Amino acid sequence: MGAEFSQPEASQQQQQQLLQPQQQQQLQPQQQQQQLQPQQQKQQQQQQQQQKSQQKQPQPQLQTLSNEQTSRGGWILSPQREAKPSAKNTREVVKPSGSQSLTPVKPVKEASFPHNYEEILKDADLPVDKSSRDKLCDQLYAGVFLDHKTKKYWLDKKSNANCFMLYAKALSITWAENQNYWKWLPQKEASGTVTEVAELKRVCWLEVHGKFDTRKLSPGILYEVSFVVMLKDPAQGWEVPVNVRLVLPGGKKQEHKEKLIEKLRMREIEIPVGEFVASGDNAGEMEFSLYEYEGGMWKQGLVIEGVAIKPKN
Repeated sequence: MGAEFSQPEASQQQQQQLLQPQQQQQLQPQQQQQQLQPQQQKQQQQQQQQQKSQQKQPQPQLQTLSNEQTSRGGWILSPQREAKPSAKNTREVVKPSGSQSLTPVKPVKEASFPHNYEEILKDADLPVDKSSRDKLCDQLYAGVFLDHKTKKYWLDKKSNANCFMLYAKALSITWAENQNYWKWLPQKEASGTVTEVAELKRVCWLEVHGKFDTRKLSPGILYEVSFVVMLKDPAQGWEVPVNVRLVLPGGKKQEHKEKLIEKLRMREIEIPVGEFVASGDNAGEMEFSLYEYEGGMWKQGLVIEGVAIKPKN
């Protein structure tokens, strides 16, 4: 009887031994899941913190870069989301974000050449370097003589407008070739070039005329025409005012009187004749005059250098 009961006990032990590995295999995945749960929770918490920190970060602001930094770029973006070149042709470069759009910068247009300069310089006494605008303008700022030094062409530095001087030889002076009434004298310019002026010896009939094509003038500029003269002692016979007149291409006249007796002596002065805006309405030949022959007085001591046509003020 004792032998019969010993076998079941042994079989129970064996069954328990067989069940232990199976139970361990079932427990291992559960233990692994329990170990992974804290790690996953930590990762989720870190991700949530990163998302919150990103939401709190301010949006990038537009930055203006220096000329050296922006020299590589060809785009500009203003805070108003409109592309505009700066006053000094510098460019602002930022990285595009959101719905902001980029517009290519348009280069500043190069300053134009002087008005009608090619036609004007056909009468130049000496060759003019026209290879570049800078070289051309440098020469024109100094002045270029035309028609055998009877005229001068230059550019006004403030407005870049055409200016002209018509010397006495380019004017029509009554009895100017009669040495009893007038004499011609050399005059040295600041550049060293010698021109001629007309000095009145003695006349009672004073009459000086000149003409000029206004199409050589810069459009849109207010010009003034004036006689450039000097009263040289002994200047006499100027008690009667002289007449000055400007006739524009359309026939409009500007005329008034000037009292030379009130002018300074031994100093170059300008006698204004008239003014006008160079435009299509005034395109053509204008005439200007200085005269006095009704007073009957003999006059002397007036030196005529020429007529200046340049921007007013």
